[in-house]
Amino acid sequence: MADGERRAHDLIELALATPWFRRALTAVGRLGLESWAVGAGAVRNLVWDHLHGYATPSHLADLDVAYFDPQDLTAESEARLRATLVADCPELPWEVTNQASVHLWYAQAFGYAVPALTSLEAAIATWPETATSVAITIEPDGTPRIIAPCGLEDLFAMIVRRNPTRVSLEWYRQRIATKRYAERWPRVTIVP
Repeated sequence: MADGERRAHDLIELALATPWFRRALTAVGRLGLESWAVGAGAVRNLVWDHLHGYATPSHLADLDVAYFDPQDLTAESEARLRATLVADCPELPWEVTNQASVHLWYAQAFGYAVPALTSLEAAIATWPETATSVAITIEPDGTPRIIAPCGLEDLFAMIVRRNPTRVSLEWYRQRIATKRYAERWPRVTIVP
């Protein structure tokens, strides 16, 4: 088995063996969305906590649910889906974002406009760090699938590296300062 296949296999095994992550995948799967995944910080925390041998999961500010629905770009739709997830698993800090609508609010949030995304995979390819540009979905036949446009190397090597696709160097540096990765996971390497 090649390194990339081994990492994908290990990530799927870890996700399915971790009760809170398995509950998240199951709950989101029940929403019936055509294109969805659980990712970003949730996957990073899952892997880095495991690699550090932490018995108790690190604090997760939000559990990112990304989906792609170009037919309904309303904030109300996101809110409805989040409310369903909160009712299903109130212990998880749900954050639900339709990646098809990101271009509508990105300039107000981050100071510059971005083009509309074309798919869930294209969206994940723009997430801030290469190690967090990773998500897991469950296919209609029940098979878990990893979406990792930047690969899994940085995630498993515990390297924080800016994904230059969309994130400016200035914003990346601010993010590193606020996230305090090395305090939470001392074996992490941060690329300045």
